Amino acid sequence: MTHQEIIEDLTGRYGDNIFDIHEPYGLLTLTTKRENIIDLLQYLYNHKTLQIQFLTDLCGIHYPDNIGNELGVIYHVHSLINNIRIRIKVFFPLTDPEIPTATGLYATANWMERETYDFFGIIFKGHPNLKRILNVDEMDYFPMRKEYPLEDQTRRDKQDFHFGR
Repeated sequence: MTHQEIIEDLTGRYGDNIFDIHEPYGLLTLTTKRENIIDLLQYLYNHKTLQIQFLTDLCGIHYPDNIGNELGVIYHVHSLINNIRIRIKVFFPLTDPEIPTATGLYATANWMERETYDFFGIIFKGHPNLKRILNVDEMDYFPMRKEYPLEDQTRRDKQDFHFGR
């Protein structure tokens, strides 16, 4: 199937719940609502032609300036049979960081969702063992959120006068 045929298929089924469709670098990318993500993944998984049954990656993102949709999850799914790749994005507010788990469909989502929770604080509802995977359990923050400056603002060694400016 071509990207256009996939888009027509998905918009025919999901209508306005599929939006922001584009193809950066030839990768079909679309955005959906978190209420639809599991149904969409299941549809792609069971699709007679597409057979998108491999979850390549799942990761979190944080856009603090995107008020109302600060957090998000990106899914990279792949049909090994047809060599079709799709990137699916879902955004939601920082005040409500929950999204349904994909572990019922993809066993590999288990650790990917744990990592995303560990670094971004995104809660995957229904996950069988949602706890930190790389950081210590006592951490009370999520290190990949853009809540802190990238560098220590008290450092003097990076000021312009050290470089002859």
